[in-house]
Amino acid sequence: MSRALLFALFLSLLSLRSLAGTLDLTATAALVDLSQAVEVYEDRSGSASLDDVMATDRFRAYAGSGAPNFGYSNSAWWLRVTLQAPSTLPVERLLEVAFPTLDQVDLYRLGPAGRVHVETGDRLPFAARPLIHRHFVFPLQLAAGETTTLYLRIASEGTLTAPLRLWSPEAFHLADQTSYAAHALYYGMLIGLGLYNLLIWARLREPVYLAYVAFVAAMAVGQLALSGFGYQFVWPDWSAWQSISLSSGFAATGLFGAWFTRLFLATASRHPRLDRWLSLSSAAFALVALAPLVLPYQWAALATSGIGFAFAVLAVFCGISSLRQGNPAARFFLIAWLVLLIGVALMGLRNMAVLPTNFVTANGIQFGSALEMLLLSFALAERISLLLKEKATATARALDSERARVHWLEESERLLESRVAARTHELAEANRQLQASEARLIELAHHDGLTGLANRVLLFDRIDQAIRRAQRNNGRFAVVVIDLDGFKAVNDTYGHQVGDQLLVELARRLEGQVRASDTVARLGGDEFVVLLEGGCEREQYQVLVEKLRRVLGVPVGLADGVTVTIGGSIGLAVFPADGSRASQLLSVADHAMYVDKRTSV
Repeated sequence: MSRALLFALFLSLLSLRSLAGTLDLTATAALVDLSQAVEVYEDRSGSASLDDVMATDRFRAYAGSGAPNFGYSNSAWWLRVTLQAPSTLPVERLLEVAFPTLDQVDLYRLGPAGRVHVETGDRLPFAARPLIHRHFVFPLQLAAGETTTLYLRIASEGTLTAPLRLWSPEAFHLADQTSYAAHALYYGMLIGLGLYNLLIWARLREPVYLAYVAFVAAMAVGQLALSGFGYQFVWPDWSAWQSISLSSGFAATGLFGAWFTRLFLATASRHPRLDRWLSLSSAAFALVALAPLVLPYQWAALATSGIGFAFAVLAVFCGISSLRQGNPAARFFLIAWLVLLIGVALMGLRNMAVLPTNFVTANGIQFGSALEMLLLSFALAERISLLLKEKATATARALDSERARVHWLEESERLLESRVAARTHELAEANRQLQASEARLIELAHHDGLTGLANRVLLFDRIDQAIRRAQRNNGRFAVVVIDLDGFKAVNDTYGHQVGDQLLVELARRLEGQVRASDTVARLGGDEFVVLLEGGCEREQYQVLVEKLRRVLGVPVGLADGVTVTIGGSIGLAVFPADGSRASQLLSVADHAMYVDKRTSV
């Protein structure tokens, strides 16, 4: 702020009057706050005309501190002030009503020239204002020595605040430069923070940054409506939006602020109970943002102020709870919402006429929001820093874990190799034993346990194989059935042990009389079968049969000096003359054996 403006403000403070009546402009400074020089009258019906107001004696000096502030009121309020120009020269002044959201502002001027009526308000097109400015500004030309009375009628569904200031044109334009520069800095900061975090969101795609951008954008809309810059520069031809932009803009700010709080503090997982209240706040803000479409604006404005204050308190509690859980980024968040809470509280209490309208209460929300935006941006930056540290820590842990895993895998691999080698040796040994056992089982399954000769199973298999070979080669083979004569008497006389020795010896003799390709089998008891291959004639097979008979008749010396002599009855069958199947051949040979036994008796 320049020295000229500071000097003007200093002079204006010296020139303030606390008594209602005629304001002498002879010694007035470049800026005069009319708050304590104005008389007010409440028109409860809102239908009083200027003549009605002029005739009433109910005007009273404004008794409040700061600018006239009537809170939310359905009445129309009249303000009266009388100005006296110097007698020596004309005076040019600008009357400013520095509250841009008033619905109706009517200025009536009574002077020597008669009545002058100027109508304005944010429900009229912006271009219809007497002076193109974000506030309601009325040019006043006073002739030398002229006395004029000003009647100002204000009515609004929103808060009724009427900061009245009387300016010299030079001081007004000088103050405007400073004000516009300060607001440009504020909105530039919002744009910069919003774009910066939008770029971060585009890179990271984390919803918390998008929520912050939406929060900043909604705050900008609310502040544009509150300051009057929105109607002047952004939506000058959209008076319907201007009438609800303040309430809806700040309601949207609360909506996106609740969204940001939930994402930034992860309340859904860390603070479920607070998260439910934040969800309810979001729903309430969404309803309030749309409420002016169907409900009186005053209701929506009151709801926005009340819910906004409650939500700011809730956000502070969320920040405290998150900070207690050890979230470092919650420090900036908590400070940010505490600052905004103060600003919201000042604005809400000012809107409800609990606090007077002054520089602090009028700009508290702007200062609070500016600091909050910066602090929340710092909180997001701190969040990024924490994420990077956590990522670095996680990476280091992952590397350590990977090294440990590799070392463990190497050790496991060496251990596994030794175990596999040992297991392989064990399996090889077990396999060898299994094969030996299997061979033994096969041996037992196909051979007689006493003599070691082929048993019935192996005999039938050998006969089937001989049949297939003979069929392929058009050959012959013989089946010889032998039943020992006198074996039962030996067994009964000398016992089973001697009988078993006899059977073993006779089996050895039979095997010694045939070729390795032939088969000697024991079917059980004292019955033997010999499979003779070679494709001989029947007579040749008969010669072999006689040879076997002679071998069986040779005396056998057994244990304990026992010598026994037995013979054998033998039957012969030749393939294919005597049968084409094993059972047929054995049956024929068995029959021939019984015939031989009867013949020899």
